[in-house]
Amino acid sequence: MSDSVAEAAPRTREAVHEHSVPGFGTVRVVPLDPAADAELVHRWVTEERARFWGMLDHTVEQVREIYAYVDSLTTHHAYLVHRDSVPVALFQTYDPAADPVGECYQVEPGDFGAHLLLGPAGQEGPQAGFTAALLSALLGFCFREPGTRRLVVEPDARNLKAVQRMQQVGFLLGPVVDKPEKRAQLAFLPRTAYEQMF
Repeated sequence: MSDSVAEAAPRTREAVHEHSVPGFGTVRVVPLDPAADAELVHRWVTEERARFWGMLDHTVEQVREIYAYVDSLTTHHAYLVHRDSVPVALFQTYDPAADPVGECYQVEPGDFGAHLLLGPAGQEGPQAGFTAALLSALLGFCFREPGTRRLVVEPDARNLKAVQRMQQVGFLLGPVVDKPEKRAQLAFLPRTAYEQMF
């Protein structure tokens, strides 16, 4: 692991959720530190594969400012997801009623929104089952509160890989909606479907 990654992922940062996935490792969901993590996140969001994240041309300072703003909100949260001690994904959660997506569909009590950006594959390259294992832990995080009745995601409608991944997990496709920054494919995972899977 490079020094920069090690610095961006201090082992002492307290996780808000931790889940051991057999054969995969321990998944830790750690609050993102806008200052300490800006360079790492900037590297991820400016790669071509992250084009649907909408930050290809952002500077490190712009990324820091965006996540400092997110950090100031009570309705939106950003996290680094670690596999053991290595950061592997950027994960954001939000209250759809307090987000522009809430103007695009009928928000229901207990809706919980999420965005996921996978980090680049490590030196060993892509691993079979990686995303499924990571998602199993992150879904547990999303449904940890009994009041969460439905998970809402909104990938870019052109991001067919992400849309297919959500369907494989059990999400039901909703409408395609136009947001200021993108045309999004809404998808929903009810708690009842999650509980049947896990």
